[in-house]
Amino acid sequence: MTRKEFFARVGFGAATVLLPACLAGLSASCSSDESNDSGSSIPIPGATSNFTVDTSTGALASNGGFIVMKGIIIARTSTGTFLAVSSSCTHESVTLGYDKSGNVFVCPRHNSKFNSAGTVISGPASSDLKQYQTTLSGTTLTVYV
Repeated sequence: MTRKEFFARVGFGAATVLLPACLAGLSASCSSDESNDSGSSIPIPGATSNFTVDTSTGALASNGGFIVMKGIIIARTSTGTFLAVSSSCTHESVTLGYDKSGNVFVCPRHNSKFNSAGTVISGPASSDLKQYQTTLSGTTLTVYV
């Protein structure tokens, strides 16, 4: 066997082993497409599925409570409505808290503040948080991601 034949066989063998895995990866990434508002299908990188939270116990059982779950901070306002925004400060990715008296999300590191829709009120953060829609059915809160 010549050197050229050896490398040709090794290359073909590697391609035979890797091709199914590559095709499976492409197929999986295409199947997680979601629709945008216009109804067309667009891929959402890193998209996860919606999830539910039981609001009958824990921090969300009372007004002013909040939890962080799956990269989202979920807060129950003083009036009992639910808010959900990304949980990382856009300045340095610190996990946010919720101040029920001001109905704002606050970064404990540099005191950036975001309103209930995730819009920056004061910096040093300069980018808004991603806001998530929620619906409540009985004591089950669904967060749409």
